[in-house]
Formats: sequence, C-alpha cells, structure tokens
Amino acid sequence: MRLIFMGTPDFSVPILAALLDAGHRIAAVYSQPPRPAGRGHKEQPTPVHGFAAARGLDVRTPKSLKGADEQAAFAALAADAAVVAAYGLILPKAILAAPRLGCLNVHASLLPRWRGAAPIQRAILAGDSETGVTIMQMDEGLDTGAMLATETIPITATTTAATLHDALSEMGARMIVAALDSLPRAGTPQPALGVTYAAKLAKDEGRMDWTRPAALLERTVRALNPWPGVWCELAGERLKVLDAMVAAEGGAGEPGRLLDDRLLVACGEGTLRLTRVQRAGKGPMTADELLRGFAVAKGTVLR
Repeated sequence: MRLIFMGTPDFSVPILAALLDAGHRIAAVYSQPPRPAGRGHKEQPTPVHGFAAARGLDVRTPKSLKGADEQAAFAALAADAAVVAAYGLILPKAILAAPRLGCLNVHASLLPRWRGAAPIQRAILAGDSETGVTIMQMDEGLDTGAMLATETIPITATTTAATLHDALSEMGARMIVAALDSLPRAGTPQPALGVTYAAKLAKDEGRMDWTRPAALLERTVRALNPWPGVWCELAGERLKVLDAMVAAEGGAGEPGRLLDDRLLVACGEGTLRLTRVQRAGKGPMTADELLRGFAVAKGTVLR
C-alpha cells in the first residue's frame, strides 16, 4: 500500500521499520518538530524523524494539522491509509478522511481501558495483570474508534515501563502489518463499559509519597523509570530510586522513616526496601554500594 506514517518517540520506530520491511511504500512521515535537548539545548529531531531521514523518506514536522494548507498537502499524498503510532497531535476530521482506507492507530493498551497519553505507565501503576495492543480505526474521539485487532501480554511483578514499552512496540509492529493485509473491513465497536483514561505523566508524580502503600510505591518505581523518574530526599539531597521491593519485614513507623540501616522504609501501609538508587552526580548503585560510602542511620527520615 501507499502509506503515510505518523509517529514521534522510540515506541514508533519499530512500527515504521516493519511497514518498510513488509514492502509498503511510505509517501511521507509526519513527526513532532525538533525540540531542544541535551546539555547544549540544541534542537534534536525525534526518534522517528531521525530513523526516517536515514532511510531517505520524506519527513514533515508541522506544529499543527488544523490549517487548510497542511490538510491539502496531506490529502495530495493520495495515500491508501495512514498509520499512527504515538504521534502526539490531534488529527482533524479532514486528515482522518483523506486516506482512502482511513487512519489506523497502534495503541498500547486493551481499549477501552487506558485511552490517552500514557497507557503503559498507567497500567503498571494501577496493578493491572495484563495489557496489550489495540489496532484501531481512528475517528474524531480520543482513542474511541472501532477495533481491528487486539493482543494481550501479562504484567508481572517484575514488569517495568521500559520492558513493557519494548514488548508492546514489537507487538504493535507485527499487528499493524497483519491489519493492513486484512483491509478493507469493518472493526468491532469498543465496549461502553470499562473506559479509563491514561493521563499524561507529570514530573511531580515521581516524588515518593511515603504515606502511600508500599505496594503502590513499588509499582511507581517500575512505572515511572526512566521518565519522569522516581526520587526522594535523603540528608538534603535528591536520591533517585531505580529499584525497590515490598519487604516481608514488619515494623511500623512514621512514613518515610528508615526501620534499619539498609534502606528499609516505613510506608503508609507496609514497608519498602530500596535496592538500587542513584545520588546526584553519581551513577546507579545498589543499596549496599551506596551504604559503603554514605552511612545512613536507622531512624533517618526520607522526604
């Protein structure tokens, strides 16, 4: 098919690669505009932009698709379909209607659960036992279109946002190729029950709130690394929490208080042991490595 691809982050790159490997012709790639990044704050292209440019594809980075000129340029591509994967811009009605077979979205959840911007992280935070990918025929709503295909994957006690991100990206890449092969066909309407919304992540969600249950804080560590990152304050400096485990050890105390000298923290419910951390200006280290050069006494309160 003659396709338009619309995507921005790392998640989207394997999906574009799979379309190319399957022999589809990519008329153009749409991605978010370059943004300042790194220490020098130089403008950097998005992962999709970089990959597409290296493949010699036409890359377009409009700030909006609402203008008549942008919509006319999109329609002029005369695409059979558009494939959308974490693009980041709302598609107006004129864009949705332009491709002959419409716009298909690769969404990283089992719709209608976790419509919205951060389905991978929200599924882990909520303690869901499974998630997956939905291939959806897009309409004007927020992830409300008819479903063309779904596949599931378990969320285990060791699943992190990073591992789930990669697994769902590869799953979506395989699924979209099969879904395109089955077109044209009608999708299945989404159920009216079970709708949840995966709100965009905010930086302040990464601060550990020790009044919460240990089980929720452990999921927070798995869900919010690498971004926005999880942290607390120890002895006046920021300490990133990279790994943690709900501890079997009992004990009660003020939330945030260390119950031993090995980073066992009292929570609103239960206790959490920090197992891998990172001090400001230092590399990741195990709790034992931290404590060899930075004594932390029982009774210290993490903020």
